[in-house]
Amino acid sequence: QLQLVESGGGLVQPGGSLRLSCAASGFTLDDYTRGWFRQAPGKEREVVSCIDGNNDARTYYADSVKGRFTISRDNAKNTVYLQMNNLKPEDTAVYYCAAEPLSRCGSSWHPTVGYWGQGTQVTVSS
Repeated sequence: QLQLVESGGGLVQPGGSLRLSCAASGFTLDDYTRGWFRQAPGKEREVVSCIDGNNDARTYYADSVKGRFTISRDNAKNTVYLQMNNLKPEDTAVYYCAAEPLSRCGSSWHPTVGYWGQGTQVTVSS
């Protein structure tokens, strides 16, 4: 079965950290742009961070997470990660990973083909 499976969400206090993982099964991520979106209640889904599938591994971060979040990939494990530090209440959302072949990472990246994960809840609250 071709799918992306996320893990690592949860409840954390402001200032805390979480690491999200997204593992692909049934296909390899090597040539895929991959990344993370989030959707908070009443808001549109937005791209948080992404990384290109080529050797350059160019990355993008939304302004709201720059300096706090880090995206990385492990091709051997067919997995992409999102390390989230100094979390804020406004980071609360459902986080989705996505992967799309032969596309370009950036602020306008919106996969129309490829795969989406099922979503994982991140709640930042004291």
